[in-house]
Amino acid sequence: MPEDAPVNIGALLDRPLVVRERVLGIQTKLHRWATADRGRRFDDLFNLVVDPAFLVMAWTRVRENKGAKTAGIDGATAWSIENSERGVAGFLTELRSSVKNRSFRPAPVRTAQIPKTGGKIRRLGIPTVRDRVVQASLKLVLEPILEADFDPCSYGFRPQCRCQDAIEEIRFHAARGYEQVFEVDIAACFDEISHPALMDRLRTRVGDRRVLALIKAFLKAGLLDELRDFRDTTTGTPQGGILSPLLANLALSVLDEHFRARWEAMGTQIQRWRATRRGAATYCLIRYADDFVVMVFGTRQHAENLYGEIETVLDQVGLRLAPDKTRVTGIDEGVDFLGFQIQRHRQKGSDRRLIYTYPSKTSLATIRRKVSAATGRQTTSLPADKLFVRLGQITRGWAFYFRHGASSRAFGALDHHLWWRVWRWLRNKHPNRNARWIIRRYYGPGQWWPTSNGVRLFQPATVSIQRYRFRGAKIPNLWTAQKA
Repeated sequence: MPEDAPVNIGALLDRPLVVRERVLGIQTKLHRWATADRGRRFDDLFNLVVDPAFLVMAWTRVRENKGAKTAGIDGATAWSIENSERGVAGFLTELRSSVKNRSFRPAPVRTAQIPKTGGKIRRLGIPTVRDRVVQASLKLVLEPILEADFDPCSYGFRPQCRCQDAIEEIRFHAARGYEQVFEVDIAACFDEISHPALMDRLRTRVGDRRVLALIKAFLKAGLLDELRDFRDTTTGTPQGGILSPLLANLALSVLDEHFRARWEAMGTQIQRWRATRRGAATYCLIRYADDFVVMVFGTRQHAENLYGEIETVLDQVGLRLAPDKTRVTGIDEGVDFLGFQIQRHRQKGSDRRLIYTYPSKTSLATIRRKVSAATGRQTTSLPADKLFVRLGQITRGWAFYFRHGASSRAFGALDHHLWWRVWRWLRNKHPNRNARWIIRRYYGPGQWWPTSNGVRLFQPATVSIQRYRFRGAKIPNLWTAQKA
């Protein structure tokens, strides 16, 4: 930090660029040191966790998150803290003091039940704002260190990594002979991670006992459900916490290390090729958080033999496979991953067989269901322009997510469904008006896509298809481009 820079929290809140420069500079050094010495343990990280700049940056992350409006068990939100008598500066000063003198205790995590596909329920954790800020500060300190050890085959919840990177890696390997796919999902990953195993993996890089004690306190904070019933957390890291994805990636990196060791044990590229000619198989892991696939250059039997092997690896961190979502498929049958269907079939108009990615049937059914729910009879009291905005919010993100695949047909199908649902909604909204009046009011001469008060209904089919470039292991992070 420059010598003339303010060191108190109140002044730092007014100088976000100074805060960002300091935090990014320290993170860059941590990442460089961790990369240069793979066996190094960092023994003095606690002072960074309670550093005013790190706490201010952590507050900014929490404040800008959509969940800032949601309160934990204490009822406090980011807005209520900003408008309190002590303000943000007083809140952060008190929080820093309590963490520094070791009197800080994480509160139990409020939980909410979120419905999942197939009728299942996901338990989402909602920590208090105090806990979120401390977790965000811990993440700012730990992430550049742990990222130095994570393998490029892991894409979930990592800086600068995207779902599309994982999808494109599957296409890349499938086009090069990896035709058998072991599709895997881990059962209740965030709920069942072994705390001792997780802490042991963390201790390989973190030697500061104060930081380790703080993380363990978060793991043991407990859960409070909708009925205010308390439950101890002997395993897992609550899904929804800021620190949880990083800790989950740390636990699941045991898989990355296992398959990297298998790959390296087979020697050079020539040696691997010779081994496959003799009937051996090679494997490539592509993981996005707790969803992953193993691409197999070999037979279907090679892929099926992975079940017991992966179960053994996951058992090291207290996890297990979900049998109903674990299966072996060929690339010609199609692989469902992160909402995409990845499949090889003949190119229209030629004899070439190519690898295509497009929205899966489940993804298309889900977005159609959301559109149907938003245009039901119970919403006809809404002004038409408000409905068009809401439908745009629902369909625009979906279309932009899938625009890197062969999605034209899916976009057309969604267009068709959207148009008819809106037409029926308008007929229900104006039951005493005929079709000609509705067309004149919302469509206009020669126009077949509705508009209201200057708001035009978003049309998914207008989204252009753009092929995503496979980046491989060359994905830059936030710190390698910085000069420490």
